[in-house]
Amino acid sequence: MLDAEEEVKNRCATGVEGLDKILMGGLPLHRFYLVQGDPGVGKTTLGLKFLLEGVKAGERALYITLSETHDELVEVAESHHWDLTQISILELSAIEETLSAEAQNTLFYPAEVELNQLAQILMDRVVEVNPSRVIFDSLSELRLLAQNPLRYRRQLLALKQFFSGRKCTVVVMDDRTSETSDREVQSIAHGVIKLEQLAPNYGEARRRISVVKVRGAVFRGGYHDYVIRQGGLVVYPRLTAVEKQGIFEGGSASSDIRELDQLLGGGLERGTSTLFMGPPGTGKSTLGAQFAVAAAERGEHVIAFTFDEKVETYIHRADSIGMGLSRQIAVGRIAAMQINPAELSPGEFAGRIRRAVEEKKARVVIIDSLNGYLNSMPEESFLAVQMHELLSYLAQQGIATILVLAQNGLIGAMQSPVDITYLADTVVILRYFEVEGSVKKAISVIKKRSGDHERTIREFQITSDGVRVGAPLTDFHGVLTGIPMYRGSMDSMMKNQDPDGIF
Repeated sequence: MLDAEEEVKNRCATGVEGLDKILMGGLPLHRFYLVQGDPGVGKTTLGLKFLLEGVKAGERALYITLSETHDELVEVAESHHWDLTQISILELSAIEETLSAEAQNTLFYPAEVELNQLAQILMDRVVEVNPSRVIFDSLSELRLLAQNPLRYRRQLLALKQFFSGRKCTVVVMDDRTSETSDREVQSIAHGVIKLEQLAPNYGEARRRISVVKVRGAVFRGGYHDYVIRQGGLVVYPRLTAVEKQGIFEGGSASSDIRELDQLLGGGLERGTSTLFMGPPGTGKSTLGAQFAVAAAERGEHVIAFTFDEKVETYIHRADSIGMGLSRQIAVGRIAAMQINPAELSPGEFAGRIRRAVEEKKARVVIIDSLNGYLNSMPEESFLAVQMHELLSYLAQQGIATILVLAQNGLIGAMQSPVDITYLADTVVILRYFEVEGSVKKAISVIKKRSGDHERTIREFQITSDGVRVGAPLTDFHGVLTGIPMYRGSMDSMMKNQDPDGIF
């Protein structure tokens, strides 16, 4: 058995960010691979990046194109600011005259002559260039020349045998224009990678990649989101719950508000997730901002992802009550990023969180809100699974994660667009309630896995001086229903009420 370091040495790096992580270092050397995908998914971009990575390592590279011209390849490369001068390119227009001449002077079928001549020209060019990496784009033309599956398979086997004898790592592209499934190609190839493009009902197209097989090698299966940007493909490996075990110091993340910390049993525990849920306007985002500022003042880094409002609005609202959020952003302790769910896939969002944790060393992560995250999912049924993986990863890194969820309704029975309370370690609910003709807010902790907490309900208020949490509402019954009953005496009520209305 090879150790991990030796295994990586026997791999051929693709140069595609994220893909090599999925492949555990790259593709095994000197093998024949198939990349399948409909037109427009980025096969050419992937192929060029694969060859450029070889050029960077001092290897010779050859691009055989039967579907695109040399000028089209250069145009693609220029869009990514790539230089193809070190890559040998063989295009169909350079050999089609030879094929036509041979086909007109023979008793055999033209297609049979063209196929044999094409294979010979390709082999001669490979011998001439002697490349370590080869891209063959695409199989559609080869399939048309073969005319029947038997000749097509035989020709592929001959090419595979030829390349393996020359110690080439070959990637062939297939645009899947054939009406029948190309299982024979998959069976011949040492590894198969699929690129897909999905068109949601609204928003940007979503792309995903999957490694179907790599013989004799470990890889990360399943679907992984990717995007095409200037510079090539960027793949976002799917997070797994047991991917990376972190070592971190325990303890609590304080809010710097004594009554709120008492309610939470000391604050938010490191390596846990906390869900703030309630109707719109109850102060869930403000409560999250309070923990963010408190962490920043301790010298910790915080990242806040906002789905439902602009970053400017988020900052202004916190500054207007004296939190000083903009000051912490200016010194670099807090980063606020607005997310457009119509333009961002769940995989890319998870990738941003991962970078914030591993590169920016964020200690507190805020997702505001899960309603916006839900809208970024192509299928609602997968939200809980992906959220479980994300929260497990953050927990292993010792991150205090804050989730915000807006419930439907204002007073009385509340409904949630999705139930993820079982995933969160701590659940904090906020409610409106009516007292003496005025509307007030209440806060309570209904669940905490990592320790004890208060079972009381306290009044919650947002003032010009910041967040305030009052004493337990011991004389009220039915606060969470929205219309409570006061069981104490009026004298007691007046005695316990301060000028700001905190009981």
